[in-house]
Amino acid sequence: MMKLLVLNGPNLNLLGIREPNVYGRRTYRDLVNLIHRHARETGVFAAVAQSNYEGDLVTAIQWMYGRYDGLVINPAAYTHTSVALLDAVKGVGIPTVEVHISDVSKREDFRQVSYIRQAAVLTIAGHGFEGYLEAMDYLRENFGEVRR
Repeated sequence: MMKLLVLNGPNLNLLGIREPNVYGRRTYRDLVNLIHRHARETGVFAAVAQSNYEGDLVTAIQWMYGRYDGLVINPAAYTHTSVALLDAVKGVGIPTVEVHISDVSKREDFRQVSYIRQAAVLTIAGHGFEGYLEAMDYLRENFGEVRR
């Protein structure tokens, strides 16, 4: 069974509260439940984690080496600032899909920069919560037979 880690960055725990005009009214718990349901339906294992701390996210990426087959990551604000996350993803060499709930290409200028994109096999933005499911499916379909 393919094992995926779904990793979420800062402020995503505030989904449903934070800028509902941008991120919608569904909560972080709704997102986690959706991911787990999709994992069961598609025959993959998905662990989901969130942190507001860059170092925790780096540690989670390093920890997954040899344990997980793919990473779905929404680095949130760290997308635009974190070389550390980029280096961690490059360091472990695990297929990674970058996900954003909103369409960052249509937002503020600073959101046009993505460090993590340099190490991602795919970026999905602006598809809401469903972007996570698309990312999971992409990894399963393209890397499902990869074993470390």
